[in-house]
Amino acid sequence: MQTKRGCCMPRFHETWQVEPHGRLETVADGLLTVSGEIQMPLGHFPRRMTVIGLVGDRTAIWSCIPLAEPEMQEIEALGDPAFLIVPGPGHRLDIKPWKLRYPRAKIVCPPGAREAVEKVIKVDSTANIFDDPSVRMETVPGVAEKEAALLVRRDGSTTLVVNDILANVRHPHGIGAHIMARVLGFGVDRPSMPRVGRWFFVKDGKALGAAFRKWSDEPDLERIIVSHGDVITDKPRKVLGRVAQDFGA
Repeated sequence: MQTKRGCCMPRFHETWQVEPHGRLETVADGLLTVSGEIQMPLGHFPRRMTVIGLVGDRTAIWSCIPLAEPEMQEIEALGDPAFLIVPGPGHRLDIKPWKLRYPRAKIVCPPGAREAVEKVIKVDSTANIFDDPSVRMETVPGVAEKEAALLVRRDGSTTLVVNDILANVRHPHGIGAHIMARVLGFGVDRPSMPRVGRWFFVKDGKALGAAFRKWSDEPDLERIIVSHGDVITDKPRKVLGRVAQDFGA
């Protein structure tokens, strides 16, 4: 989660800057994810990008991170980047260089994040415009429409992709990252909604809890991909149900 400019996180990038990252991992048919890092005082904080293959040899990029050229070629082999998704106001760091690299790609974000995103780049849509029956973007309730979520149905299973409403930073690197992850509640001990998100985003806890409960009822849910931390594959429905209970749902 990116804070205000000048506080902890770098300014919005104007050019393509490759920071430390891992390899792209295929988690389902046409669904890739990669973990990267943001340089912080005394450590690196994890962030994650997800690539969703769409019909028509296109892709949607969730929470853009510049990668080294071999990984970028893997993405382009999956499909042309047609949509660049800014899933929340704190994930604008690299949207401009991605748009410069792929000028025909449409910028998509949730409605409540539009004003913040347009301080960096023009938004094309706040709706589910991907034209792919296996992919649906939702605006998360209870957080002033500032957060998006994706449901991707492939191979008979469902993947939930969320942003700053759930984190799973189990292995922060460096003292600074460890302190931030633990103090701000980024899921060091178990997947949870970061405390900073509760403080700044949550306007209706019951509505948000109901969303977690609805997702937990997905019978074929196999994984949850978060923007900060490890992919959640161990009993993802149970994880969502527990978080729903935290909000009284």
